[in-house]
Amino acid sequence: MASGGVSVASLWTEVNRCGQNGDFTRALKALTKILHENRDDVTALHCKIVCLVQNGSFKEALNVMNTHSKVLGSEVVFEKAYCEYRLNRVESSLKTIEAAPEQTDKLKELYGQVLYRLERYDECKSVYTDLIRNSQDEYEEERKTNLAAVVAAMSQWEEAPLEDLGLPESTYELCYNAACALIGQGQLTEAYNKLQQAEELCRISLSDDSDVTEEDIESELAVIHSQMAYVMQLQGRTDEALQLYNQVIKLKPSDVGLLAVTANNIITINKDQNVFDSKKKVKLTNAEGVEYKLARKQLQAIDFNKALLAMYTNQADQCRKLSSSLQSQNPGHPRPVLIQVAQLSREKQHSKAIELLQQFSDQHPESASGIKLTMAQLYLVQGHVTKACDVLKSIEEFKYKSGMISALVTMYSHEEDIDSAIDIFKQAIEHYQSEQPGSAAHLALVREAANFKLKYGRKKEAISDLEQLWKQNTNDIHTLAQLISAYSLVDTDKAKSLSKHLPSPDKMAFNVDVDELENSHGATYVRKKAAKVPGDNLPKEQGQGDLKMKKKKKKKGKLPKNCDPKATPDLERWMPMRERSYYRGKKKGKKKEQIGKGTQGATAGASAELDASKTASSPPTSPRPGSAAGSSTAAPSNVVPPRQQKPAASGATRKKAPQKKKKGGKGGW
Repeated sequence: MASGGVSVASLWTEVNRCGQNGDFTRALKALTKILHENRDDVTALHCKIVCLVQNGSFKEALNVMNTHSKVLGSEVVFEKAYCEYRLNRVESSLKTIEAAPEQTDKLKELYGQVLYRLERYDECKSVYTDLIRNSQDEYEEERKTNLAAVVAAMSQWEEAPLEDLGLPESTYELCYNAACALIGQGQLTEAYNKLQQAEELCRISLSDDSDVTEEDIESELAVIHSQMAYVMQLQGRTDEALQLYNQVIKLKPSDVGLLAVTANNIITINKDQNVFDSKKKVKLTNAEGVEYKLARKQLQAIDFNKALLAMYTNQADQCRKLSSSLQSQNPGHPRPVLIQVAQLSREKQHSKAIELLQQFSDQHPESASGIKLTMAQLYLVQGHVTKACDVLKSIEEFKYKSGMISALVTMYSHEEDIDSAIDIFKQAIEHYQSEQPGSAAHLALVREAANFKLKYGRKKEAISDLEQLWKQNTNDIHTLAQLISAYSLVDTDKAKSLSKHLPSPDKMAFNVDVDELENSHGATYVRKKAAKVPGDNLPKEQGQGDLKMKKKKKKKGKLPKNCDPKATPDLERWMPMRERSYYRGKKKGKKKEQIGKGTQGATAGASAELDASKTASSPPTSPRPGSAAGSSTAAPSNVVPPRQQKPAASGATRKKAPQKKKKGGKGGW
């Protein structure tokens, strides 16, 4: 009997009934009572662990297993590995599975999931292939879906070629995984069509369930729509992709991994524009649990974009901190170093940026190609063209590429270092002569070298190249002419002997119908012919002479009204007036009264009034008090001193006296 008078048998009955009903919380209470009577009951412990797992209490279930490990032994290997997997302790889960004494089917299923999380796709594929081949139950479709997901991951992250495993595309999950595999192979159009097919299958399968609402369907379609937007983005349809991405964000799906990827892709579309929106979207990539939902390369791309966004928002310290952290996590990856260099370049620290690139190039020669191209660009920004050429020549991978040869020749020509440019041609021709003699690339390079030497007057040096070209094609008249021209400066006899190979003038003449050429659609000039008058070909009647065409009379030009026809016209009438011999310049008019002449503030009228000689005849005013009666006459009392005078304003600018306001009510009317 258990405590409280309830028998253990009745408690087990309660556990069984609750397990069938899915009431695991109530079952736990009954199991606790059973374990109170016998704490080492293996069956009760096992049932308790299962109930805790069903309730999502993985940490508590793991504690129970660790506490009673001696009693339980290997009874709960699967439950322990599953709890570790759900707690994101993937490495521990793998060790638990590998240490199991027997690999059951459910352990193999979990083993496949663990390998997928660890991105060991080859082993994962083998596990699922074996499970599908050796098991027949209602979970076969789920296994095929997981296998299709593994194939898609191998195609996207490992760039592995697609392998036809005979998987069906009967469900929207299988169809979606097939589309992801096509994206990894770069077959974007086929992938987009497959995603549309997956969307249609999803709507059909979910619409059959009456309990599923339209919102539930849109939420389930969010991952398909996000992948469709990604395909559009890769195709260059950024506006459509951005619109679809924002629709997914507005749905607020519960999958934090989906939200993080969608937000990251929006940031990549925004680039250095719409930075405020990017700063809001980057918060979605920092959600809890994102690191367990995404692949390593996805997380790496998100971190790179965070560093770039910090650079675009002028957060230099944050950018350096993020890029340094990325470099420590990925020491051989060139992108963190390039982000640091970009930040230094924005700060005009080009020398420090070049030093950082050189250091990384020396430490990681396998990634030196892209790094050295960036170094050359920075040297060009500083104006060090020769140093840039030296860096480019050190890239063995691109040394004999046509683009590299063209860039080096152009830069050396800009520096007027023709000898170095010719040396670049020489080395490249020798390389193709030994590796691909007579190939199209080889002959094209020889042709360019010959033209370059002829352009800069190096005809003697161009002879060997021209001879090689002419030997390859003796019917090339243009090359033969160039060769004869070059030999004419070195060996005239050789030039004469080669000129015998030129075709005769008759052979070189073109049999062209000039009239047909002029009447063609492409002719820019057509010679006009006189139109034939009807009846020209008819025989003339006897006694009728030739008809003369009437000539049009020329109209006399009109003369000016005041023109004297007898007077001799001015020979300089067509010249500008100021260039004629009799031009004496404009006559100066009378000086007008101007304000501002003379002393400051004085006017002509005021100066006349202030002139004492002009006021002598005026009657004297009364003297000031205390002054002598016979003193000199003073200025009138109404005359304003010069510094207090104001210029007379015109009628238009003269201020009017302010009008009095009318008395009225509050309205002011």
